[in-house]
Amino acid sequence: MVAKYQLNTSIGFASAPVTLRHMTEEDLPLLHDWLDRPHIVEWWGGWRPSMEEVRTHYLPRVMATERVTPYIGMLGDTPFAYAQSYVALGSGDGWWENETDPGVRGIDQSIGDAHLLGKGLGTKLVRALVDMLFRDPSVTKVQTDPAPTNLRAIRCYEKAGFRIVEKIVTPDGPAAYMIQYRSAW
Repeated sequence: MVAKYQLNTSIGFASAPVTLRHMTEEDLPLLHDWLDRPHIVEWWGGWRPSMEEVRTHYLPRVMATERVTPYIGMLGDTPFAYAQSYVALGSGDGWWENETDPGVRGIDQSIGDAHLLGKGLGTKLVRALVDMLFRDPSVTKVQTDPAPTNLRAIRCYEKAGFRIVEKIVTPDGPAAYMIQYRSAW
């Protein structure tokens, strides 16, 4: 059973604080619900995982073995997004094989409800995530790799200070390689 959350729209999306908290096992049903939504399936690999697959892949302790940290984005006190950061160096499976800097972190995120898209919340979420990552002095840059056709995501990252460095091919296909350097943050 997925817990239903109501957003307090009386405070307005623009003024609501966006924060991140570590994802817990109790968040897995909510994440399962989000990962089944068409606007996420489209850009999250076309995968509609079962609850057991979500548990197997996204359980925080499982992700920790892959050096991935999962978060829940909060709009005020309401969960509204999933985010993750990972150590790029040594990611494996064909990811970032030329990376030599142990301080590079990659990020991914998605907003759970389609009606929250296009309201600036993605930019606020990305800024909160990058700000949190740069609090660690060992983090040198943050990277992301949206599909080149995912114009909404690319614009979100650009508004958060990322710049496209080059077009690349990842194990998931073509991508726009985008970077935010600590020095520019």
